[in-house]
Amino acid sequence: MRILILTQFFTPEPTIKNIAFAKALAAAGHEVRVLTGFPNYPGGKIYDGYRLRLVRHEIMDGIPVTRVPLYCSHDSSRLRRSANYISFAASASVAGLFTRWRPDVMYVYHPPLTVGLAAALTCFLRQIPFAYDIQDLWPDTLKATGMIGNDRLLAIIGYVARFVYRRASMVMPQSPGFAARLKAVGVAPEKIRVVYNWANEASMQELDAGTWTRSAELEGKFLLVFAGTMGMAQKLENVLDAMALLQVQVPQVALLCIGGGVDVPQLKARAQALRLRNTHFHPAVPMSEIGGVLRAADALLVHLRRDPLFDITIPSKTQAYLLAGKPIVMAVQGDAAALIEEADAGLVVEQEDPQSLADAVMQLASMTREAREAMGQRGKTFYATHMSASVGVKSILSAMELAVTRFRS
Repeated sequence: MRILILTQFFTPEPTIKNIAFAKALAAAGHEVRVLTGFPNYPGGKIYDGYRLRLVRHEIMDGIPVTRVPLYCSHDSSRLRRSANYISFAASASVAGLFTRWRPDVMYVYHPPLTVGLAAALTCFLRQIPFAYDIQDLWPDTLKATGMIGNDRLLAIIGYVARFVYRRASMVMPQSPGFAARLKAVGVAPEKIRVVYNWANEASMQELDAGTWTRSAELEGKFLLVFAGTMGMAQKLENVLDAMALLQVQVPQVALLCIGGGVDVPQLKARAQALRLRNTHFHPAVPMSEIGGVLRAADALLVHLRRDPLFDITIPSKTQAYLLAGKPIVMAVQGDAAALIEEADAGLVVEQEDPQSLADAVMQLASMTREAREAMGQRGKTFYATHMSASVGVKSILSAMELAVTRFRS
């Protein structure tokens, strides 16, 4: 097949469906090209080595990549963020309509929804099927994260989303819960194929991933690690309350929060107010070191605030945690919890419940090292069997092949 990948975010920006994904499709014998924007996520500024212009053609590891202009912004302004999304959709629509190269199928990455709208327009006019990879449910995600609170605007976005779903030949949600929600809004079940995300396997396997070592204050501790964004969705103040309980009950337990986010200053202030000696914060580390960070832990924490959307979301760190081969404390209900229970790779606790979290950490800390290692290995095996890049790429290719067959029949 000739495959056009349409995505607003692409290498060197941080995204799982990156150049490695494109190369995997090509390695399976397909002709692959990419249509994307000039890299500016997450800082909202064009990356070094790039300059915004009408179009840029480049070859990345043998894959032709076309970059089209967009308004660069990823700050908290809804107006500027909207301009970022809409400008790329407009540029991509023009490029998709007027390029001479004609793909057999388009792979389209969502978010944002505007990319799906550009795909629907382009594919309708050029009579090309597209497979739609859904990472966020709009408008559900916009409402849950507080980005948009206007019900009328959310209703309009919901209408646009349903229009794109109807135009897509195949829809690939990232979880069974997403699939159920799509069916509820009228997406035909035969168009839906769940494709789990995979971890950034290359960064987890970097040679220098093992160079990260514990600081002196963490030596000899049972180390619980939270790695990633610290914001409203994570609601980590409940985790700090759990650490206050553990500081009294199990002094050998320590928490390391590694990463950035808007809530970091207030979390540090709360930890100080609670006089937590067992909680430590560390800035984000390069992706090449994250494997070493996770392997230095005794257990890994996933925590999100209570929200119906998160019950059907599998947080992206879940895959990396499974691949790291460490026990997972999953403070998220629904699909994410079901994965950990199926894999027997950790403990599931109630969201926003400090005592439940503290109890789970105490249980893991009291286990033998061998029992924890066996738990982590079960998670690693589960990842390889159900969620690895090789499994995901095969599923996506199968969905695209079916999209082409149905479109031509």
